[in-house]
Amino acid sequence: MKLELQKIAKSFSDGENQLNVLNGIDLSINNGDIITIKGPSGSGKSTLLNIIGTIDFADSGSIFFDNIKLNNSNNFEKFRNENLGFVFQFHHLIPELSVEENVKLPFLISGENVDEKYIDDLFVFFDLNKKRNSFPNYLSGGEKQRVAIMRSFVKKPSLILADEPTGSLDEKQVINTIELFKKMNSQYKQTLVIATHDNRVFDIGTKKFLLNNGVLSNI
Repeated sequence: MKLELQKIAKSFSDGENQLNVLNGIDLSINNGDIITIKGPSGSGKSTLLNIIGTIDFADSGSIFFDNIKLNNSNNFEKFRNENLGFVFQFHHLIPELSVEENVKLPFLISGENVDEKYIDDLFVFFDLNKKRNSFPNYLSGGEKQRVAIMRSFVKKPSLILADEPTGSLDEKQVINTIELFKKMNSQYKQTLVIATHDNRVFDIGTKKFLLNNGVLSNI
């Protein structure tokens, strides 16, 4: 897997004023990378992740996935479902569904057959086997985040995008989530792009960047 951003620019207007959030961003993401990005609030970290994830679109610039240019003719929903996983600060679990049903949701949406053996392996890997039939309201914050991460991981995506994944967790849960990301990378060779304010999360990056004033700088 290789994803490359070339000269990505994005601005927002509030009427008379225009805010240039991203100014010609270049970024190469290779298989097995852990890309961590930090920057002040409002610096555009979430915007950049949304553009990488084809949830939002740049004003100019290009994105290439395995040397194929993504453009408006692409079926972005299919691309996201087949290649990307998303982890957000808040878990976005469906309270009426069990933990197992939440994890399997991407398969239910796509109509594909569930790999039950792989699901079993993931529940062991994430140490949630005893919680399969529980409902989100009965989980701790850290358990909810693990379910959300597992759901992002369940279809074996090429790339996982995590936006402030530890922002709502306590100290112990932050440490556990960091260890989980490192384990996912080392054991499954999972590629990660993480936007974070937390220096402990930032420090696990194999490539570290600062986003400020619309410029992405390597650290």
